[in-house]
Amino acid sequence: MATEFASKAAQVQSSDFPKNIGFALCALTSLFFMWGFITCLNDILIPYLKGAFQLSYTQAMLVQFCFFGAYVIVSIPAGNLVSKIGFQKGIVFGLFIAALGCVMFVPAAVIGIYEVFLLALFVLASGITVLQVSANPYVSALGKPETAPSRLTLTQAFNSLGTTIAPFFGAYLLFSGQNTVSNGAEAVQAPYLLLAGVLGVLAIVFAALKLPKLVESQDELPKSTRPLSDHPHLILGAIGIFLYVGAEVSIGSFLVSFLHQPSIADLNEAEAAKLIAYYWGGAMIGRFIGAAVMQKIAGGKVLAFNAVVSICLIVFAVNQTGALAMWAMLAVGLFNSIMFPTIFSLAISGLGKDASRGSGLLCLAIVGGAIIPILQGLLADNIGLQGSFFLPAACYIFIAYFGIWGCHKKSTKETAQ
Repeated sequence: MATEFASKAAQVQSSDFPKNIGFALCALTSLFFMWGFITCLNDILIPYLKGAFQLSYTQAMLVQFCFFGAYVIVSIPAGNLVSKIGFQKGIVFGLFIAALGCVMFVPAAVIGIYEVFLLALFVLASGITVLQVSANPYVSALGKPETAPSRLTLTQAFNSLGTTIAPFFGAYLLFSGQNTVSNGAEAVQAPYLLLAGVLGVLAIVFAALKLPKLVESQDELPKSTRPLSDHPHLILGAIGIFLYVGAEVSIGSFLVSFLHQPSIADLNEAEAAKLIAYYWGGAMIGRFIGAAVMQKIAGGKVLAFNAVVSICLIVFAVNQTGALAMWAMLAVGLFNSIMFPTIFSLAISGLGKDASRGSGLLCLAIVGGAIIPILQGLLADNIGLQGSFFLPAACYIFIAYFGIWGCHKKSTKETAQ
């Protein structure tokens, strides 16, 4: 949430806040791990479905379009819901919806129809959207306002732990044995049912936990009717989230195909899928490092530096071949690491009672993960896969701008209290 909101909320529950903060952060960390794990499975699901259903790059990217497209439909209603029922109940609700989406993979696998997989992914993503709207601002509010970027980056590191482990799980799941629709259907059922069970158990656990209550009701933090456009840094932050998520997801979605190319690494799908762990593992390591670095260096400066390095790595990879191109592209994950939590924290700084709606807008911007991969798919189908990576490189240019200048463009009007 906004730093001002975090301060007010902490004061409301000052009696139990200090002793519960460590426990609350540990509990929330499990959520970051789970949605990272589930989201990264899409990177393995895409090349499998592309081969199983004989899809073009653009058609295969409909996986990400449906998954991240859920943020367009669900984010704003989720923000309104969380502002009414509170963060903890929002987390429980999101977990149950995500579990339902996982269960839907069973009929999708049995029927073997691409569109049914897409529907299941949409429902699953809807639950994760509610989790994002609930958990991200909750973590920002649990502590000192000035260290919110560091705190959110630390919890996001465990999100990256999930994305690091998922490629091995997915490679074993989808690329063992013959790559056919029927074999894939049978293979997908058990793992997604297992995930549904884990999510269901987490929902029950979070319903029973006694976490710090940052906002008890709407009366404690009256609803604001102020236009969100009055906060220019929030709007610019939303654009930054859109482009960052789009770039990160797009690179991850095409990595298996990129590493499969004879001019790059000439790996089969199973080997390439496992190497994706380096991309997401770099993000995990970078978030631990970033959490420490941003205790000393302003988050905006670190964000801009990482964006510039990411641009250089992609441009280098596009213009090279072999192992150099492969490792340069995988290294982008290291510099992606702090971008989402830093943009998020900087964008919601100082929103006051507009914080819930601002969080919803930022989560809405995650739809970039649906749009940018589709656009890169169109480029890959028309100009070639390697050249298509110039699109995510272009996204990082705006992120560098936001880190240096955009995050400081606060409203000249009186800040909402």
